[in-house]
Amino acid sequence: MAAHLKKRVYEEFSKVVQIPHEEAPAKKLRLSKPSKSAALHIDLCKAANATDALQYLLEFARKPVEAESVEGVIRILLEHYYKETDNSVRLKIASLLGLLSKTNGFSPDCVVDDVINTLGNEKSHQVLAQLLDSLLLIGGQLPESPAVRRRLVQVACKLLSDTNFGVRNKCLQLLGFLGTVETPLTKDGEGPSSSLGGVRDVQSIISTYFSDQDPRVRAAALKAMLQLHERGMKIHQIIYEQACRLLSDDYEQVRSAAVQMVWVLSQLYSESIVPIPSSNEEIRLVDDAFGKISHMVSDGSWMVRVQATKTLGSMLQVSPHFLEQTLDKKLMSDLRRKRTAHERAKELFASGEFSSGRKWADDAPKEKLDTNTVNLIASGACGAFVHGLEDEMFEVRIAAVEALCRLARSSPSFAEKCLDFLVDMFNDEIEEVRLQSIHVLREISTHITLREDQLDTVLAVLEDSSRDIREALHELLCYTNVSTKECIQLALLELLKNLNKYPTDRNSVWKCLKFLGSRHPTLVLPLVPELLSTHPYFDTPEPDMDDPAYIAVLVLVFNAAKSCPTMPALFSDHTFRHYAYLRDSLSHLVPPLRLPGRKQVCSLDSVDSGCGSGSVESAKLFLQQSLNRVSTIQNLETPGAQDLLNFTIRDLQRLGELQTELAGAADFCATYLRCQLLLMKALQDKLWNMAVPLCLKQNVTATAAAQQILEETYKLEFLYSGLESREVATIHHVRLQAKALQLVLTARTRPGLDLLISSCEKFLQEIESFQRMFLAELPHLQDSFVDKLLEIMPRLLSCKPVEMVKILQTTLRQSGLLQLRLPEQIHRATAAIIEPTGESDNPLRFTSGLVVALDIDATLEHVQDPQDKVKVQVLYPDGQSHVIHPKPADFRKPGPTRHRLITQVYLSHTAWTEPSQVEVRLLLAYSSSSSSPSSSSKSGWSDSIDGLPPAEAAVEGTIPFSKPVKVYIMPKPARR
Repeated sequence: MAAHLKKRVYEEFSKVVQIPHEEAPAKKLRLSKPSKSAALHIDLCKAANATDALQYLLEFARKPVEAESVEGVIRILLEHYYKETDNSVRLKIASLLGLLSKTNGFSPDCVVDDVINTLGNEKSHQVLAQLLDSLLLIGGQLPESPAVRRRLVQVACKLLSDTNFGVRNKCLQLLGFLGTVETPLTKDGEGPSSSLGGVRDVQSIISTYFSDQDPRVRAAALKAMLQLHERGMKIHQIIYEQACRLLSDDYEQVRSAAVQMVWVLSQLYSESIVPIPSSNEEIRLVDDAFGKISHMVSDGSWMVRVQATKTLGSMLQVSPHFLEQTLDKKLMSDLRRKRTAHERAKELFASGEFSSGRKWADDAPKEKLDTNTVNLIASGACGAFVHGLEDEMFEVRIAAVEALCRLARSSPSFAEKCLDFLVDMFNDEIEEVRLQSIHVLREISTHITLREDQLDTVLAVLEDSSRDIREALHELLCYTNVSTKECIQLALLELLKNLNKYPTDRNSVWKCLKFLGSRHPTLVLPLVPELLSTHPYFDTPEPDMDDPAYIAVLVLVFNAAKSCPTMPALFSDHTFRHYAYLRDSLSHLVPPLRLPGRKQVCSLDSVDSGCGSGSVESAKLFLQQSLNRVSTIQNLETPGAQDLLNFTIRDLQRLGELQTELAGAADFCATYLRCQLLLMKALQDKLWNMAVPLCLKQNVTATAAAQQILEETYKLEFLYSGLESREVATIHHVRLQAKALQLVLTARTRPGLDLLISSCEKFLQEIESFQRMFLAELPHLQDSFVDKLLEIMPRLLSCKPVEMVKILQTTLRQSGLLQLRLPEQIHRATAAIIEPTGESDNPLRFTSGLVVALDIDATLEHVQDPQDKVKVQVLYPDGQSHVIHPKPADFRKPGPTRHRLITQVYLSHTAWTEPSQVEVRLLLAYSSSSSSPSSSSKSGWSDSIDGLPPAEAAVEGTIPFSKPVKVYIMPKPARR
């Protein structure tokens, strides 16, 4: 029984429990980058001498360091710094400390104390200066740590007594960048040395070194004070006297910094009164500073002269008599202190001398003046601008011209007085000076009226061989007032000579005469019989309308007649016919006139001039209503919707022609609606309800429509400026629809499996790219094509290509029109080729195999970066096409949104039997990578497309944006 119980017990306690097998967790590997500090420590320990250590440090400086490794690297560098005895190695380590502190994501406050401690035992001045430079970089990285910056300032003050100029320079630089006015500096153990006195602020410490024995330290002290001013600290007025003394320093850099310091103080304390040395007179500080800086225009260094001259142009608060003294080398009487008769009589009485009567008028008041003691302005400062305009260095002359311009714009009286000097600069030997003088006179033209002798000097520049000079002078004459009718006659004569000598200046001369006539109608009136060769009794021959000189005269007369109603009575019959012809052919030069007894023709110009800003507002309202009307096409049948789109596109195109202010927005909307119309036609029912062999023609039409939509979207994106992110998203949405249509058509017409798979993968990549680029705009794309695709994106990623094509086809046909928001401030890039005109029937003849130069002159409007984007295309009759990229120097910028292209294109071809035409047009190059952020954010791909191919390469192309001009050429066979 006991044995049985024992067996039962063993049976109960020997039960086998099978534990389910659990898979051991996989071991994860963590890839760690090798420690930069350990590698640097090993390299420095391997160095056998200073040269090897320096080589290792140079190699290390070329490698990037992660933010988390910077502190360890700095510790290793400091450890080797204390061990190293060679100055060059310690200098490099000190330099690396500053560079490492600038690493993004690293806060150098943890190493400030260690770097400061290295200053205590350093004996080398160069290494000490480099350590201070590194501390300056560290302080710049810690703007939110005033305690650290205060300590760095105290360190700099302590080292200001160093004997080396480089150390003192760095200390002053550190004070300028980090010093504050709130914290006074004392002479305790951590403050400045006892030689600096008691409690002092940073400005008084810096000003102490204005009189340092080393000129480099004096210059550094001035620059440190200027740095305090740039940081917003107000400089004390007491500094003014010290800065004035430094204007006569022997060192060029000191004088240059002193000029800037005097100017800063003159702007801060312009109305303060300062005494004149050796006299009882007092003047305003800005006037005194102006006189002292004027004296620096005669400095021995041309760089100081340039800076002094530029500084004078910014001192607009100076008194008028001080300003006018800069144009006269002799001291004017109102800038000398004269004693009154009462003062002179009192002095004579005090001396006890009276007239004896033996000499005639011996008691007459005599003014005895010491020019060095009682002048209100230094004699050397007289005629400062005259000296600047006559300087041997053209940089000084340009600076003087620009300074005169700034001062003359704020003072009409000064503009009249400096007119003669500016006109004389038109004869300068340097083209840049002449061009700048013309531009300056153009800017102050509202304040001046040219005399005949001045106009004669100005017009002499028309013979200059430089096209830029001549066109700048034409622009000047457009806005210049002249005094007599002889001036008008002289200007017209010289402009006609210019036109005869340089026929390519035709448009510029005509434009000049247009403004000249409209500004001086009363002066043109007495010249009309002579200009038009009319006679009160005899008929005169009718001039040739093909003569550019006669057209120039008519442009002058007709623009003057607009403001002079009595002038048309002097016109002959053929003049009225010529007016009608020019009004149609050159409407931008000839204004609408109210001619007596003649029917008025309503023109666009008269409509625009009769309508004010109300017409623009009504046009905007019409544009908005058109876009709102189009948004209802989803409720219409297909034929009605297409008709509505056609009518709206026609209205918008006409609106762009009538209202130039809204031309860009109207054309943009019309082009967008044209894309929607093409998409609607390509998706009509009869194309998709028939078998593919029965609708081959429709497939070809739909394929062409998809390609045209893509081209139109690139025009929308790159031909218009001022687009916002929402408009760009709308353009990319239409482009995505066109690519989906291309994919569906490819599956229908070319059923190759490999091609279909690659096309589907590429389209999925396009959807992901769109989502990443316009994530912020997706809420505005509700119920759109891309919104529906993103909802079923997981299904698209897992389905087969054929099923994906069916889904795209269904989604395309169900998606409606995405409404376009009325764009604001959108401008279309346009170009107009001025030369060649394409009107000549005389061919350009040249020998085959050689080249002939064709001059191109074009104006560009609203083109961004034309140097990189604008190209010239030449299309030959045999189909050959050449694209030329103009040089950057060929572009000018006469206005903020306007550019001018003046270049030469070289044509060449084999021999022809007869002349033929080549087409010349301008192209706008574009690249899709320049506008899409996907090119710079490829690391942001989501995990769902890991198996897809990389993103498609950037699409590049060109868009014609000018009308083609046809030019006759004739390549002749070479003579043997």
